[in-house]
Amino acid sequence: MAEHFSKEQIVADAKRIAKKIAETDEVIFYRRAEQQLDQNKKIQAKIAELKQLQKQAVNLQHYGKHEAYMQTEAKIDDIQRQIDELPIVDQFKTVHADLNDLLQMMTKSLNERLKEE
Repeated sequence: MAEHFSKEQIVADAKRIAKKIAETDEVIFYRRAEQQLDQNKKIQAKIAELKQLQKQAVNLQHYGKHEAYMQTEAKIDDIQRQIDELPIVDQFKTVHADLNDLLQMMTKSLNERLKEE
């Protein structure tokens, strides 16, 4: 016979699980890395430059300036590569992917349990 839980019990259990996840090494590292990225002036300058070039590329494409658009896209790719090559960014992306996998696994598990009921 299936157990019945109140909405309050389910919410309380979800909060406990969320707290446990927040205390994992991956989440702690992710938060530290995110803070370092936010505080890193070099990375922030690159991101600002990237955003500006992306706006410029949209305008160039809109006005049909294909050659200038292609040059701007090449600059965007170069800056993106520079950002991606930074070790902290690589580590951040890896942990981000790991956390996404964990959340997807939990979602799949919940969906499977709901189908069983």
